Amino acid sequence: MTFSAPRALALSTSILAFSTPALAQDVSKEAILKNYADIALAAYTDALETAKTLDAATDELIAKPSEETLTAARKAWKESRPSYQQTEVYRFGNPIVDAWEGRVNAWPLDEGLIDYVDSSYGTGSDSNQLYTANVIAADEVTIGGETVDVSTITPALIQDQLQEAGGVEANVATGYHAVEFLLWGQDLNGTEAGAGERPATDFASGDECTNGSCDKRGEYLDAATDLLVSDLEEMVANWEDGGEARAALMEDENQGLNMMLTGMGSLSYGEMAGERMKLGLLLHDPEEEHDCFSDNTHVSHLYDVVGIENVYLGRYEKVDGSTVEGPALADLVAAENAELEEEMKADLTATLEAMRAISDAAESGEAYDQQIAEGNSEGNERVQAAVDALIAQTRTIERVIAALDIGEVSIEGSDSLDNTEAVFQ
Repeated sequence: MTFSAPRALALSTSILAFSTPALAQDVSKEAILKNYADIALAAYTDALETAKTLDAATDELIAKPSEETLTAARKAWKESRPSYQQTEVYRFGNPIVDAWEGRVNAWPLDEGLIDYVDSSYGTGSDSNQLYTANVIAADEVTIGGETVDVSTITPALIQDQLQEAGGVEANVATGYHAVEFLLWGQDLNGTEAGAGERPATDFASGDECTNGSCDKRGEYLDAATDLLVSDLEEMVANWEDGGEARAALMEDENQGLNMMLTGMGSLSYGEMAGERMKLGLLLHDPEEEHDCFSDNTHVSHLYDVVGIENVYLGRYEKVDGSTVEGPALADLVAAENAELEEEMKADLTATLEAMRAISDAAESGEAYDQQIAEGNSEGNERVQAAVDALIAQTRTIERVIAALDIGEVSIEGSDSLDNTEAVFQ
């Protein structure tokens, strides 16, 4: 099934139509946690399967570079995003997921580490000695005073040597966004229309090769997609029966509920409202958008919101159209405070509507980076409305936490929301 913005609207409508059981008070915490884990397994399995499709499409691009195979690989990358984005709500509350997540979805990245960049990118950075290392064109690079052989690109090299090389978080060498950069190249349009325009000939052989090192660029793309698949296989195993993440969740019921609400609150507030949206809006900077090479940010943001709803309502729609559903946080909240439960659902709906407005505008031709551009008052207001909805949603999540009496929950903050002066220093 192809995920697109129109499908997102239908998906969300079906989710919000899910009603609370009449005997909500009879739903056990253990059953809620089990359903949460089952949804995690289903979503990560979908992410794995779509990543395998992406891997196959990039293999075809590398073997037979053409505009057709490049377009197919880009399409596969976009279709891999919705499933994965719906898992991000599992990140913040689950330490096993949080420790792993940087390998698959870290951003923003200093893309000059990986490949050639435009002269406007600059030639160096005081905070990153590998800012323009261009390992695809290099035989060796120096990391922490040691010489590293990069003449052959392997999954082990990019994961163990290049990922966060030198302790610099912006040295993102693996995951979705490294693959995105290799498929699209830099988006040099600023806040004007247009995404990256890497030519298919960047993967060609012999005289047809553009921008040099084409065979090695293919090696990097192959290694990065293979690694993405293996990383997702690891996380699927973590949520299967007997898996470490499932076991950690089920150890203590209240702590398990704490994990669920930490994920919902931190993704809503510090990550989405703050780092992924308000920061870019404050700076009017297209480099601060999540899928900055492909102009796919509106889809990723939309499915993050859907993922938060999935957890609260205990329901996930799989890529094949089937559903995983069961006892939910909504049931537990309804048993404690029916009015609060309705308020939580209303806030989820409001957030979805605000994010839908951004997505609709993007699908109509005004990409997310254009919407955050300086001087685009309507676009700015659209994005700010989503930020406001996410903040309001978080405040209700905090009230849910208090009503359930499950102990202290730490929700991640953001300077973009809590200390805006720091953003400009």
